[in-house]
Parts: sequence; C-alpha cells; structure tokens
Amino acid sequence: MTDKTNTAWWNLPIDELEQMADKDGKIKLSTKIKTTNPYSGQSAMLTPEEHKLYHRIKNLELAELYDEMQQALSKFSRLNPKAYMTLLD
Repeated sequence: MTDKTNTAWWNLPIDELEQMADKDGKIKLSTKIKTTNPYSGQSAMLTPEEHKLYHRIKNLELAELYDEMQQALSKFSRLNPKAYMTLLD
C-alpha cells in the first residue's frame, strides 16, 4: 500500500479493477467492491466512494496522520456503519 491518500483508478490492484468491470471490461460506477479486513479476514461490500475513503484511512494511518484519519473514520462510519464495524472498528 502506498502512502498516497488519493489513489487514482489506474493505481488500483488488477483484482479490484476486475471487480469493477462488466463482461466487456467497462468500469461500472455503481459496482460494489469487496474489501477485506486484513486482521479479521471479514469482508464488506463498498461503493467506489467508500472504497476510496477506506484506502485513504489506511494510508493516513500508515503516514501517522491521526487527526485526518479520525475525520475520515468519522465520515466512513456515517456513510456505512456496518462496513465500518467490519473493516475499521
């Protein structure tokens, strides 16, 4: 994982891009992306916006930018409380 807080689609791993694409290889914006908690192994389905925010949180954690990370955690918990509990709590 890089320490950039804003990952463009072309920097996503191929398996994540494949999940976002239809059978013709076109990216579907309404796609849900399976995201797995690296500690518990539990997964949640995220919208592209939630997925981007999840990676931002993890990158902020790596960069030790805890104030910004806490703000992003707060936003994520409001967007998808169930996924927050599964992936970040």
